[in-house]
Amino acid sequence: MCSGCGRRSGRSASRRCAASATSSGADAVTARPGDPAARRGRRVPKIGLRWKVCVAIAVVSALVALVLSLVVHNAARASMIDNSRDAQNERVQFAQRIYESTGRLTMNARLDDPDLPAPLKRLAREGKLATYVSDDGGAPVVWAETPLKDGKILSLKATFTDRFSVLEDLDQALVIGSSAVVVGGTALGVLIGGQLSRRLRKAAEAAGRVADGETNVRVREAIGGRVRDETDELARAVDAMADALAGRLEAERRVTADIAHELRTPVTGLVTAAELLPPGRPAELVRDRAQALRTLVEDVLEVARLDGAAEQADLQDVALGDFVRRRVAAAAPEAAVTVRGDAVVRTDPRRLERVLGNLLANAARHGRPPIEVTVDGPYVEVRDHGPGFPDGLLRDGPSRFRTGSSDRAGSGHGLGLTIATGQTRVLGARLTFRNVPAEQGGGAVARLLLPRE
Repeated sequence: MCSGCGRRSGRSASRRCAASATSSGADAVTARPGDPAARRGRRVPKIGLRWKVCVAIAVVSALVALVLSLVVHNAARASMIDNSRDAQNERVQFAQRIYESTGRLTMNARLDDPDLPAPLKRLAREGKLATYVSDDGGAPVVWAETPLKDGKILSLKATFTDRFSVLEDLDQALVIGSSAVVVGGTALGVLIGGQLSRRLRKAAEAAGRVADGETNVRVREAIGGRVRDETDELARAVDAMADALAGRLEAERRVTADIAHELRTPVTGLVTAAELLPPGRPAELVRDRAQALRTLVEDVLEVARLDGAAEQADLQDVALGDFVRRRVAAAAPEAAVTVRGDAVVRTDPRRLERVLGNLLANAARHGRPPIEVTVDGPYVEVRDHGPGFPDGLLRDGPSRFRTGSSDRAGSGHGLGLTIATGQTRVLGARLTFRNVPAEQGGGAVARLLLPRE
């Protein structure tokens, strides 16, 4: 990434320093590294936890209801068949007594019925009283036989339709009850899954805010509630991790700031001493490198301050069009300024000037002329006609000490856009990067959106 000093370089870099998005004409859309969907370039279907829990409970409820219904149905049918057997057995014995005492057949009894099932014929020949049930798909037919003293077989046949009609009513009640269980289980699954899904969604949102740099956000507070479950344990673990990372980042920031601060005095002395050297090419080289080192130290200190999130903007009402004209004329006289629509914005002039200067320096160092600055209401665009931002910058955003050039001998030290992004955050503004398609002239565009008054 280019430096924030605003100086022009004699060489034009072939690639642009740090950036963030695709090469289309739209604003950059950041994708998280390692995202499988981003790697494959396709959207992965998303099924919410609520519906997974709902489907699981519905399936389990349906299976339980089905099993219980079958058990109840079979038990009720077996009980009805047993009762029918007992009733038929009593009837055939009653018919036997009437026949033996009067010689008359009652209750539709028959002697040596040719339709009598073979198992009953065999048992009758053995002198046994027996019943038999034949099931042809409808109400079962119940047979009963008893051997007589004269060697004949007295038998009865009956279909207990009235009893088995109760079984149909029972099946209907089981179907209604099973449906109610499935519906109730599904509703319970939606309720439980929805509550768990909301807690996880809140946890994910809070974790995302922590990842975006909001160090005061805590996942445990975001999910709320007094439930002690795995979600609560996850929130506590993420909060502990965030605290640990924040501590390490703060320690690194302090080390960086301390090193840069300690270097300021000797570097300032070095610059002063270089100015005392006798005129000549060696002296110019020493002064140039000493000044570059001084700029680097100042930029590192500024980045450390911005990382500390303690910077506060001194907000004022600024007429954006006139402000941009004057600052561009001083920083990059060759750039063309177009004001399509003026606006009064609420911003910090010093920080806005820093952002604008770094964007112009980046365009001059890594792009190609003409450089165009456009003011349209609260928007400020800086465009060049060079090769555009590299894919890494468009995808991941500005990164310190990354210039977009394969060699480290080029100009700039990769802090310009990092500082511009940090100052933009302090201003409460938004800075996006995109590339212009080749058919529209090509080039890179940095777009700044400032809050109105």
